[in-house]
Amino acid sequence: MISHVENQIAKRLQKDILIASRPFQDIADISGTTEESVLQVTHDFMNRGWIRKFSAIVRHQKIGFTRNAMVVWAVPEERMNEVGKAMASLREITHCYERTPLFLGKYNLFCMIHLKDTDPESFIQGIAAKLAIPDYQILQSEEELKKSSMEYFS
Repeated sequence: MISHVENQIAKRLQKDILIASRPFQDIADISGTTEESVLQVTHDFMNRGWIRKFSAIVRHQKIGFTRNAMVVWAVPEERMNEVGKAMASLREITHCYERTPLFLGKYNLFCMIHLKDTDPESFIQGIAAKLAIPDYQILQSEEELKKSSMEYFS
């Protein structure tokens, strides 16, 4: 069971945090507590495993990335680490992960590519040639239907 103040802090932590010089002070003011208390509760939640990570989410469309594609690759198992690391090192690739079960029975590596002006197909062909992974499918983003995080506290 958590206290009322912890609940108030959790409600604020699960939402966007203001860009401010002291964002935890802003949460404290709204939650009726101190900045030190907000930081302590946050650390406590992390120590309990209730918060796994604390990070920023970049809304790529708002900063000019207009070309996006999910690419699925058929990578030989013995090359998975090599290919995965090479793809993950590219700044245009924001997500890169191995997936099981295989998609369509053969695609085991997924990556999300975000580009500003470059044609996705030519960029992807370049990766395929450089890494000698010819079997892939491009799943182009046509429209974003929903983008929201789960909220556990209301």
